[in-house]
Amino acid sequence: MRNKLTICLIIFIVFTMQAGIFAETITLEQARVLALANSRSLAKYNLAIQSSQLNEKLHVYNNNLPSFSLGASASTSLWTKDGVPQDLAKDSFSAGMSFGVSQNLWNGGKDTIRKAINSLTTEKSRQDALAGYYSVLNDADSFYYAVLEAAAALEAAESSLQTANLSLTIAEIRRESGMISEADFLQALSEKASKETSRNQGRRNLAVANLKLTELLGLNETPGLEAVDFDSRESLILLLSNSEDSAIENLFTALWRQVQSRNPSMTKASLDSEISGKNVGLTTRDYSPTLSASLSAGLFNYTINDGIEKGGGRLSFSASFPIDVWVTAANVEKQKAARDQTALDYRSAVSSLDIELRTLVLDLISQAGQILSSRRALDYALKHFDYVLELYRLSRNSPKELSDAETMVRNSRNDLSRAQYAFLNGLSKIRGMGAFNSDDEIVALILSVN
Repeated sequence: MRNKLTICLIIFIVFTMQAGIFAETITLEQARVLALANSRSLAKYNLAIQSSQLNEKLHVYNNNLPSFSLGASASTSLWTKDGVPQDLAKDSFSAGMSFGVSQNLWNGGKDTIRKAINSLTTEKSRQDALAGYYSVLNDADSFYYAVLEAAAALEAAESSLQTANLSLTIAEIRRESGMISEADFLQALSEKASKETSRNQGRRNLAVANLKLTELLGLNETPGLEAVDFDSRESLILLLSNSEDSAIENLFTALWRQVQSRNPSMTKASLDSEISGKNVGLTTRDYSPTLSASLSAGLFNYTINDGIEKGGGRLSFSASFPIDVWVTAANVEKQKAARDQTALDYRSAVSSLDIELRTLVLDLISQAGQILSSRRALDYALKHFDYVLELYRLSRNSPKELSDAETMVRNSRNDLSRAQYAFLNGLSKIRGMGAFNSDDEIVALILSVN
């Protein structure tokens, strides 16, 4: 019932979004729902799961259930051995119908192993779908944050352009009164042109970011986005920015316990190892004999001379004993080599995942520190800019000094924005790696460790 309600909710949200019933902005959670509903890759994964499930059913039908057949035949002679033509309907016409049943009785236990392999293959398809699910969520978060970051960068560029316009206006007044050199006036003109270029590039970057998000969500128009509440992550940022080496190791250990058991790629690697082991057992069964039984019954036979007669029945058993054991031995060794290779792949997957998680943890801690330092840098840059602007109004410095002060403010703003959204993207990547239900689950785990 809960799954049905969730599906209905998704359909309702998608419909209302397309119809324009929502407010002017959408939230991150709504963007995630739309991205999942619009994902073609998830639809493909769902079809792959259905195909694997059908393979399981077909295995049961083909190997565990008897095989039925119904046959019919009719014949007549066209001429005799002496070349005399015959009447097709009168001289030699005959017809018949038969029914047959066959069943494999024993094949060395292969059916049980194949059934287990098919089940594991279906589980691999489910893990692919799970990985695809979190990949779509990560894309939704990344594109959503990219739009907000591009919007913040454009806002900073617009602010820079306003400062350049103010600087040029003051420079023009001073030029008329002879209070500024031609070089400084040209510097003010150049700064304005440069800031216009930056503003135009910012507009382009925002348009591209919006285009990517709109395509991901399957919308016809660019949506407005609700701003991210960074204050809700303040305690986490402060905690991580002050992490000692021992705390970092404890955090990694706690995350690793969850990731190792829940990561779709790790689960798939484990399933591959299990399948390889079963393939060895399956190939070994080729040494075993096989036994089958069949029942055939003629429903009727009709000939032109004798009319309709009842057909006979026959029950038969057959057994097969393999004697080319050298071929089976070679195949077994081949499967063992494949099993050993899969074991190496599994260890490589563990090592790669370990490094990836450690890198994400270190990045998250680094970004938390960068957020705090960028805030301080921005605060100092704003105070410095106010001071320089006041001196510029009093004609005590040049347009270049004002431009340098403003550039410091813009760079500090962009550094803070990049650090904030990189921090959020880091949480999203850890969520996908460990198949966590939400970012809040990760935050709760981190806070519990520290």
